[in-house]
Amino acid sequence: MTDVIIVGGGPTGLMLVAELRLHGVRALVLERETEPAGQARALGLHARSVEVMDQRGLLERFLERGQRVVAGGFFAGIDKPWPDGLDTAHSYVLALPQSSTEFLLAERATELGAEVRRGCELVGLSQDEHGVGVELADGTRLRSRYLVGCDGGRSAVRELLGVGFPGEPTRTETLLGEVEVTASPETLASVVAEVRRTCVRFGTVPLGDGVYRLIVPAGQPAGDRSVPPTLDELKQRARDVAGTDFGAHSPRWLSRFGDATRLAERYRSGRVLLAGDAAHVHPPTGGQGLNLGIQDAFNLGWKLAAEVAGWAPAGLLDSYHAERHPVAAEVLDNTRAQTELLSAEPGARAVRRLVSELMDFEEVNRHLIEKITALGVRYDFGEGHELLGRRMRDVGLKRGRLYELMHSGRGLLLDQTGGLSVAGWADRVDHVVDVSEELDVPAVLLRPDGHVAWAGADQRELSDRLAEWFGPAVG
Repeated sequence: MTDVIIVGGGPTGLMLVAELRLHGVRALVLERETEPAGQARALGLHARSVEVMDQRGLLERFLERGQRVVAGGFFAGIDKPWPDGLDTAHSYVLALPQSSTEFLLAERATELGAEVRRGCELVGLSQDEHGVGVELADGTRLRSRYLVGCDGGRSAVRELLGVGFPGEPTRTETLLGEVEVTASPETLASVVAEVRRTCVRFGTVPLGDGVYRLIVPAGQPAGDRSVPPTLDELKQRARDVAGTDFGAHSPRWLSRFGDATRLAERYRSGRVLLAGDAAHVHPPTGGQGLNLGIQDAFNLGWKLAAEVAGWAPAGLLDSYHAERHPVAAEVLDNTRAQTELLSAEPGARAVRRLVSELMDFEEVNRHLIEKITALGVRYDFGEGHELLGRRMRDVGLKRGRLYELMHSGRGLLLDQTGGLSVAGWADRVDHVVDVSEELDVPAVLLRPDGHVAWAGADQRELSDRLAEWFGPAVG
């Protein structure tokens, strides 16, 4: 028996196994595909995910492969400047194909001793009060204390659990291809600019080496969206919409996606949990899907590790659903809104013009980008300091940076008074006495995911919060 089986080796599963291994949890990833996907479904990391990589000491690897982009247009493609004053040290989007993100997370997981088994398809699942049993397509049977389904929108884990997945089916569909073209960059730019005056679901994205991502509205939704379109279908739809197919040829990848929007009724069923697209699906507008899954894993990893290690306080593992389910619900809502704003119908275009006017107000623009980037997420920890429940941005300290102190994945008390103590919790929480000109509160207690669990100066209050999030004191 292993501690945790993770079904699905995409970004969510790989992030989760790395977080678990950071705490010494024996974890195994089962991935159905025999080789990593070469396609780049997602094209970058938003600011909160960049912070996550920084908190774990991974950011330099990502920066080496990606490109920092400070540009607007992420909310429904409405072209407004990147807002000033975002509450982050990483106010940019890191342009990076999903294949590179998966490679780097797999590299990290391997360094930490994780095992990833490919060509393993889950076909059976059962659980009891002691653990979870799984059956694979080749007849192999395995057992673990916990299991997490990170196996995508068509999750076998969710289906076998019988967890409801309510929402709306696909109404509109979009074709996508990574292709070479014969048209010049100037022709591409002029055609796209003209077409997007009335059809904002059409576009091209340069991927390098003469390859472009071509995005074209489909006609009617396909009966089976798992079947990719043909190159001829993609080209015909481009001609229908734009009057040209740009001489598209030599496709590297063809796919289709819809605007289905669904949210799992619960993220936990006994010893089995769901994360990433297995828990929520939504249109890709704003590029939030991969980021949402990585952040699910970042929230869940330390909690599940605490449960395995035996020090988790009552309700800690259930707080994963309580915190992340509302976040996903908000993402579903904002993608629903963005989808409406992408419609070519006259009413939707009128609303789009109105929203565009409102985004000229700096506060509105910043508010919407904080939604897209997840910088605005605040978990409900009850009444308290305005920082309570929010993620703490990286701040400069007298002896370095805050995020440099979080690589271990432990809790952290940043104490500017020097008079507080984590005695009894020192095996789970680091105590750092240092000062920051950017922090106007005496001390903050950070969970391993960087969210503020307490702020103040009173030792009794601190001890109560330590017990609430890190279990009973020892010694």
